[in-house]
Order: sequence, then structure tokens, then C-alpha cells
Amino acid sequence: MPEQIQNIADNLRAFGPRRLAMLGGIAALVLAVIAVASIYLNRPAYETLYVGLERADVNQIGLVLGEAGIGFDVASDGTTILVSAGKTAQARMLLAEKGLPTSANAGYELFDNVGSLGLTSFMQQITRVRALEGEIARTIQSIAGIKAARVHIVMSERASFRRDEQQPTASVVIKASETDALKNATSIRHLVAAAVPGLNADKVTVLDSSGTLLAAGDDPTNTSASRTMNVERTVEMQIEENIRRALAPYLGPENFRASVRADVNTDQRQIEETIFDPESRVERSVQVVRSNENASQRSTAAPATVEQNLPDAQVAPATGPESSEQNERKEETTNYEVNSKRIATTSNGYTVEKMSIAVVVNQQRLAAILGKDATPEQINTRIADIQKVVASATGFTEARGDVINVSAVEFIDGLDGEAIDEPGIFDAASQHVGTMINALAFVVVVFLMAWFGLRPLAAALGKPAVAPPSFEDVQRSLPTPEGAGPAAVGALPQSNPLDDLRQKIRPAPQERLARMVDLNEERTAHILRKWAAAEAS
Repeated sequence: MPEQIQNIADNLRAFGPRRLAMLGGIAALVLAVIAVASIYLNRPAYETLYVGLERADVNQIGLVLGEAGIGFDVASDGTTILVSAGKTAQARMLLAEKGLPTSANAGYELFDNVGSLGLTSFMQQITRVRALEGEIARTIQSIAGIKAARVHIVMSERASFRRDEQQPTASVVIKASETDALKNATSIRHLVAAAVPGLNADKVTVLDSSGTLLAAGDDPTNTSASRTMNVERTVEMQIEENIRRALAPYLGPENFRASVRADVNTDQRQIEETIFDPESRVERSVQVVRSNENASQRSTAAPATVEQNLPDAQVAPATGPESSEQNERKEETTNYEVNSKRIATTSNGYTVEKMSIAVVVNQQRLAAILGKDATPEQINTRIADIQKVVASATGFTEARGDVINVSAVEFIDGLDGEAIDEPGIFDAASQHVGTMINALAFVVVVFLMAWFGLRPLAAALGKPAVAPPSFEDVQRSLPTPEGAGPAAVGALPQSNPLDDLRQKIRPAPQERLARMVDLNEERTAHILRKWAAAEAS
């Protein structure tokens, strides 16, 4: 047997059963701590695979991933599957081959699993509605802020003896924060109405996961007042964007703030106007009437006179009165068509009645542009120039009653407009801080366990076996009581320089006394009685 192995075996026998059990327990504890630390600190990072799953899908996905040897975990909500970092694409491809998940808003892929043979029209209609609901729900979930969505559609049914046709309706339940839900409720209604044939937006009801009604057919927010508010907000945002584009290249995007208040008139107007243009007349018809009249009248009867009654009087025949008349008439009538224009205008737009604009500029930025020695007059002049730029960018009209105010103030920290540094080496390394800390912690734990546990154990096992000291050696190492001569200690030999040196480096008296008791209890008791007698005297 090699000498080293023999020394280790002798040392183990010298320790005794009790110490060997303690050493074994310490070694097992060290190995267990190292194993637990290695498992805990070196566990893989997880990435989100799917969210909002149903329990059946979670169970099936877990079975498939377990058979494929891909590590996964389920979040505390029970609807989210996590896989090891870097395994997301592989896991999704594997699950797609298995047709999983199946219950998470199934869309038109439902028709892939339905055979065309023996499928009734009712089943086709139900499958179509289910597919449409799933596709709409997927689209709604793609909106920012919407975590989950569920859509129910009631399609109209044709009936032979029904007088009024039933209109389709829909209801949507979304899971989102209160702000996102209120902001997107109107958009969701129009999205669903546009996706379902014959569905009006006022027939769509939107609720959140807590049961709060967000939008409905009789929702007071779906009124002209709501439209006016939306138009005002749109106008204000557009004007603010114009101010930002005008001032950002000069002041910096974080060195000014703009606020716009616009009063908008969204009343519907209808104007009808008829215009006649006499200068652009057109001859429509001409009527000419001409007439000539000639009349001649003569009377043969002469008027009665005295001369006619004289006898034998020669009276020449007399003629009666004679008259003639001639008339000529010409009548011409011309009909003209006067040009007319009829204009009917219906306006559904808006008109900005008044606008109030407030712009605050970082005073430190102006001082940096003008220099440290800039006077208040120079700053006021620059503010006036900025006000002119803002007025031009926003369509400021003084006659309309618009108000504009530009002021220079001191911004708080964080709005100084300083450029953001590009991510450097330390920023890139910070992404792996967690992994580095885990690795360093594992190394420290292993080092401490090896240094304070395995190293003393290996040193104790590697020492050569030492014979236990004799009773005489132990007795010599004990201190001699004061006043006690050679007779007090029995037949103990006289001390020599080697014994003195041994006494200087000897162990504690309690340990030496314990060794004496183990070697010879009677002799130890005899020595103690002698010491007690010497102390009493």
C-alpha cells in the first residue's frame, strides 16, 4: 500500500468513529451547498413564448416541449409560457407543426381542420363566424396597450316570413389599462364594423375585463360634442407639431414646450345659391308679325239744300263725302334665355374660431446661443423673433382674436436638451450583469467551501499518524503547584531544557487534564488530591 494512502488510513483510524462521522457530515454539507449553488446560480434565463393561453393549451404545450427536451416554465398567472433564452424560434416552429396553441383566438385556420365532405350550411356559417371573431381579436390585440381581446358576433339570419331584416351586432371584451381602453374604444368599434358585412359602428359594444362599459350604441360620447372634442384635439396636435418642426432645429427638441388651445366650430352647414348672368344671354326664339290695311269710303247721296227745291233750276249732281285710310303694322318679339347657376354647398368640416398659443423656451439655451454676456434686450429680441416664427408656423391671425405668448424660463433638470450619449462598452456589458454576478457568486461559494471546508479536511487526512502521548509525558506537561516539591508530584523526573520548551508550546491545561483523565483516571485523581492538599496547607 502506498505511504500516502497508509497515512490517510491511519489518520482516519486515529480520529475515531465520532470524528469520522463529523467529517463525513461536513463533506456532504459542502458538496450539497456547491450543488445547490451551481443549480440556482447557473439556471438558464427564460423568454416569453406565448401569453394569454388557456389551461388546455398550457398543458399540451408543456407536454410537447418536454418531449422535445426544451426547458420551459409557466408564469404565476398560469397563462404565460416561458422557454430558455435562444429557444423561442425553435419552440414556436415545433408547436406550429403540432398545431398549437389551438384555443388562442383561432382564425381562418379553423377551415383547415374541417372537412368539406358532409359539412352542412349551418356548420359552415358557424365556422365562418368563429374564424371572423378570431381574426378580429388578433387584430385588436396588435393595438398598443391591448393585452387580450375576445369578440362575439351575431350575424343576421334570413327568414321567409320576417318583415324586418335583423341587423348584425357585435360585442368586444378587452383587457387593458383604463387609459388605453378608453382611448382605443372608438377605434375598436369602427374596426369591428368595417370587418363585418352590414354592421354599423353603433351596433358594437365594447367593455373591459372589469365589466366597465367603454362604448355602446347609446353612448353619450358618440355625439357631436365628442366629434368636436376630437377635431379640436387633432387641430391642437397638428399645430403643436408645426411648432416643434419649426423650433426643434434651432433650440433642440427638449429646450421648449408648446401648448395650443383651439376653439373649433364643427356645425354642419348647407348653402344654396342661384346666380343669373344677364351678360351671357342666349337668343331662344324670334317672332315677327306684319299687317297692312287699306280702306276707301265714298258717299253718293248729296246733302239736302234749298237750291234743290227751286223749280226749273239746273242743279249739277253733287257727290257725297269721300275718305280713304291706309294702316301698316309690324310686330317683332325676341325671346332670350338668361344664363343661371345654382350652387348647393354642404359643409361637414370645421372652422377655427380662436386660437391660444403658449410657448416656453429654456433660458439657458438662449444664453448659450447668445453668449454669457447676453443682455436682457438681446434675449427679448430673440424671443420676439421666435414669436414671429411660431406665428407663421401656426397660422396666427390677429383679426380672429388669436393670442400668442412666448416666454423664456429656467427648465428643471432633465430638460436641458443635452445630447444622449451612444451606448458604450459598459452599457453593452450591463446587459450581462446578471449572468456575470451569477458566475462570480458561484466561484466565490466554491472557493469558500474549498478553503474553509475541504482544505482543512484534506490537511487533516494528509498528516502522518502520531502516537498518543504517554501518561508520563502528559504528567510532565502539567504545571506544578506552588510550594510543592518533588515529593508532591511523586516520582516525576526532573525537568530539562527540552521539557521547558515543550511546556511553552504545550496546549491549554484543560485539554491536557482531559488527556490525563483518558489515560489513567486513578493516577490523575491522586495528583489532584495532592494539589488540593498543598493548596489547603
